[in-house]
Amino acid sequence: MVTVNLGILHYVLDHVYGAFVHRTKLSTPFFSRGWGGNKLDMLESMIRQLFPELYGQNWPPNLVEPIWRTVWETKTACLREGVFKTPCDEQLIDALPPESRSARVAFLAPKFVSPNRMACVVHLAGTGDHTFERRLRLGGPLLKENIATMVLESPFYGQRRPLLQRGAKLLCVSDLLLLGRVTIEEARSLLYWLETEGGFGKTGVCGLSMGGVHAAMVGSLHPTPVATLPFLSPHSAAVAFCEGILKHGTAWEALREDGSVHKASMTLEEVRERMRSVLSLTDVTRFPVPKNPNAVILVSATDDGYIPRHSVLELKKAWPGSEVRWVTGGHVSSFLLHNDEFRRAIVDGLNRLPWKETSL
Repeated sequence: MVTVNLGILHYVLDHVYGAFVHRTKLSTPFFSRGWGGNKLDMLESMIRQLFPELYGQNWPPNLVEPIWRTVWETKTACLREGVFKTPCDEQLIDALPPESRSARVAFLAPKFVSPNRMACVVHLAGTGDHTFERRLRLGGPLLKENIATMVLESPFYGQRRPLLQRGAKLLCVSDLLLLGRVTIEEARSLLYWLETEGGFGKTGVCGLSMGGVHAAMVGSLHPTPVATLPFLSPHSAAVAFCEGILKHGTAWEALREDGSVHKASMTLEEVRERMRSVLSLTDVTRFPVPKNPNAVILVSATDDGYIPRHSVLELKKAWPGSEVRWVTGGHVSSFLLHNDEFRRAIVDGLNRLPWKETSL
């Protein structure tokens, strides 16, 4: 009986938090400027064209060359921050707001350990995670396991946030697709840098919530095996915006009124169907199984008001060999209380990869 009540409490906490953040007038809703017009059409077309190519996976990452500065160092560790031009093609760069065209990354690594005997995990941002700090706190204790942490600042977030955007509330639906597509390109390029320039013996990618969706896509598309670690994540953004609590923070009326849609007059249900169709492009079950599915560990919450259980199980089913670990709690409480479980998954996922061979 206590377990049931606790589960209800966690679920209710998600809804109370969601009501405060997404239903009050204190906060701008997502997509208050509509669909994004021609930009959305371009991104939909570009992403749809990818899917036949995905299964060949002949899509090598572009190498980036971050310019580094040291933030601090101790006897055992060093934190650096780097900047680099986003490695996307010109069409995507032109679609980005000017503030988002340069990427920022933090890199926390142990000192005096040979990179080929170290691992590094790229941490991607969840919704509203504008800074490096939370993800550095998640990765910091892993230094003693010889695991470095690389934290990418997402386009549209932090110092890359457009001037007119309030917080994490993207102005147009096209911004969500653009954020995802660019994050995937940048993360794959950082993994490639870690492997070729950094010489790391193992690599991985993780993220919470939205960051977990992106991490799953990166792990799927990367040409070499990486530990792939989605935490508190759905299999598709459509679940979060059309089923979970975020549906209450979406500007459905603005989307209905937006003249850029093809139909002159739309009902709210037709708007929601259009949203499901657009966000089906983020469905990770349509992506190839990662090179080493045994190194895929999903950590999900038993009573998540944002991510329904069926969504987690769909990705598990699509990627045979992957593992799901359940933590007791909701989305918000697990985000706050289960960092040790996330770290354990990172360690275990990396342990399931072989060390890369090095030439002597």
